[in-house]
Amino acid sequence: METTAAVLRGGHEPFVIETLTVDDHRADEVLVRMVGAGMCHTDLLMRDLPPEFFAGPQVYGHEGAGVVEAVGADVTHVSPGDHVVLSFNSCGTCPACSTERPACCFDFGVHSMSGARPDGSKAFTDANGEPVGSHYFGQSSFAELSVVAARSVVKVDPSFDIAKLGPLGCGVQTGAGTIMNSFDMLEGQSLVVAGAGALGLSAIMAAKVVGAGEIIAIDRHANRLELAEHFGATTTLSVEPDQLAGAIQEATGRGADFAFDTTGNAAVVKGCLEGLNNIGTIGLAGVGFGDLTFDYLSMISGKRILGIMEGDAVPETFIPHLAQLNADGKFPFDELIQTFPIGDINDAESASASGEVIKPVLTF
Repeated sequence: METTAAVLRGGHEPFVIETLTVDDHRADEVLVRMVGAGMCHTDLLMRDLPPEFFAGPQVYGHEGAGVVEAVGADVTHVSPGDHVVLSFNSCGTCPACSTERPACCFDFGVHSMSGARPDGSKAFTDANGEPVGSHYFGQSSFAELSVVAARSVVKVDPSFDIAKLGPLGCGVQTGAGTIMNSFDMLEGQSLVVAGAGALGLSAIMAAKVVGAGEIIAIDRHANRLELAEHFGATTTLSVEPDQLAGAIQEATGRGADFAFDTTGNAAVVKGCLEGLNNIGTIGLAGVGFGDLTFDYLSMISGKRILGIMEGDAVPETFIPHLAQLNADGKFPFDELIQTFPIGDINDAESASASGEVIKPVLTF
């Protein structure tokens, strides 16, 4: 069969809309017809990397949502016609997967980042008969039809609006999961969120859901800070990194219980770390490059630094939970969304990069 897909043929080239041939799904795979797919910074990560890191023509997309067309013989948790949200893939058997931390899968790269099945085969072929990368995060959802790894597929209630649920597969899940899972925040505890984009705003919404006390949002842009206040921030800061610690201490009294960085900026991370109380925790989800340094003695008190992967979520349970919170009016992540037809994917990328749009969703 054939599908329309957005193909990236070079790490610094625009997406190209092409007609691709889709391989037959295997016993442990699901054929999904996309309705909407969120665009996340991770889809564009290769733009920041040297050219040698680009793995050839590929279909990206890892926040898909749609309807099951067909299932493999070994797939029992979904059936044709089911509404599904697509998330990351994992091996299911390593020590991380076996302890309900699949986002920390020891073979995450093979199952989610390689641009192919674990055996190296690819599910897409172009008009010249050449293979095109597939199975990005197990799904490659920038295609109307995609062959998806079964572990990436999460069934959701068909009464929910499937067109808006794609961002739950990664970005929104990561922000909310950091608060609810990685931090396991309690009512009344304080939080600092650095970066009021999709991840940060999702974290702020989740902090409001759990009844956090002081919620401090940090960003350079006034419009983002206004959004942060709308979604639950009690204090907003737009100061230089070397002023962050003092501002956080002033807002919280003894320092924050938790901080969540989505910026990847080492100076911002250091300021947030210094703004924690003696037993505070900072979680890092922003993609940064280079070294992160801090004073050795600053950690002796009991502070903790956590690397955040997908908010320590188990997608099959956490995604339906967030979708229900949204349906109940308690977690309005859909207010961050602006839709673009798949043919306008380059416009969606530009709008996201400029900050004009917080969460683009591509529609099919």
